[in-house]
Amino acid sequence: MTSNNEKLDINYFYNGVLYGDRTILSQAITLAESSLNIDKEDFRLILKKILPHTGNSIRIGITGIPGVGKSTFIEVLGMYLIKKYKKKVAVLSIDPSSPINMGSILGDKVRMNELSRSDNAYIRPTPSKSKLGGVAENTRESLLLCEAAGYNVIFIETVGIGQSETTVHDMVDFLIMLQIAGAGDDLQTIKRGIFEKIDLLVLHKAEANNSLKQTEKEYHNFKQMFSFFSLKESNWTPRVVKCSSYEKYGFDDIWKIISDYIDKTKASIFFEKKRKDQNKKWYDVLVNQKINNLIFNDKDMVHEILKYRNQVSKESIEALNLSDKLIEVLKKKFN
Repeated sequence: MTSNNEKLDINYFYNGVLYGDRTILSQAITLAESSLNIDKEDFRLILKKILPHTGNSIRIGITGIPGVGKSTFIEVLGMYLIKKYKKKVAVLSIDPSSPINMGSILGDKVRMNELSRSDNAYIRPTPSKSKLGGVAENTRESLLLCEAAGYNVIFIETVGIGQSETTVHDMVDFLIMLQIAGAGDDLQTIKRGIFEKIDLLVLHKAEANNSLKQTEKEYHNFKQMFSFFSLKESNWTPRVVKCSSYEKYGFDDIWKIISDYIDKTKASIFFEKKRKDQNKKWYDVLVNQKINNLIFNDKDMVHEILKYRNQVSKESIEALNLSDKLIEVLKKKFN
């Protein structure tokens, strides 16, 4: 975004984000997502300056398989919070990327039509670029920018690819998983994975014309399933609730459950402990990024990496031996 001859105006971004200017907020997030080293360096200066103004939101993760209605659910819940509780709502939605060209449709603003028109809402779709875990590489940084901009409820909508989406748990205070009401609840098919991470299971699309008997059966079976799990460090047993975005019911219960969780975990200091643990994991991510940048910005190291890679034959042992040789080169380089 900036050329080598330009000096980034940090105060432009700092003041604009704190003022809640959505255009400048978007520009700052674009800077965070840039692959250019100069943009990464500039963004870190912005982030350091706005960090004291972060941390004052409720961070909510929304996961579930494609077709479960995550975007619709977020729009209805978001508008509910804006109208009833005067909240400012931000949505960071992660769209799946093509493994070939990394392109994404980024259609969440269209799917959240009413929410996108609200002055108290901000929606930012981001391509996953095939990153595993359900989130994008800079989702955490985008979240912090939204907090600094005054959004006090922030939703992270994951890609929706299933059990691997546990990374979002390391970014949010409360994790919701949507399940299609009436789709079945065969517990034999449910692996722990994401189910051990969630705080609330929402039986979504529980409209009155659906099979109430089947939905009730699912409701009680899921409640029983959670009772079998070991008690979490938070001392919170995941709740189950029925909800319909189409008929707009269940949202009072959902917000009450979220508020109850936040109050209880803050009272027990678990809330702050979890935020601290999440910062440690963010530190690990940042360190890995810096190490990668250090290596791949060194022309000699890149030359060595490609040299050994080109020597790999069809014999599997070659890859192992050559990777060991590269590590020896790396040790000598940075000793």
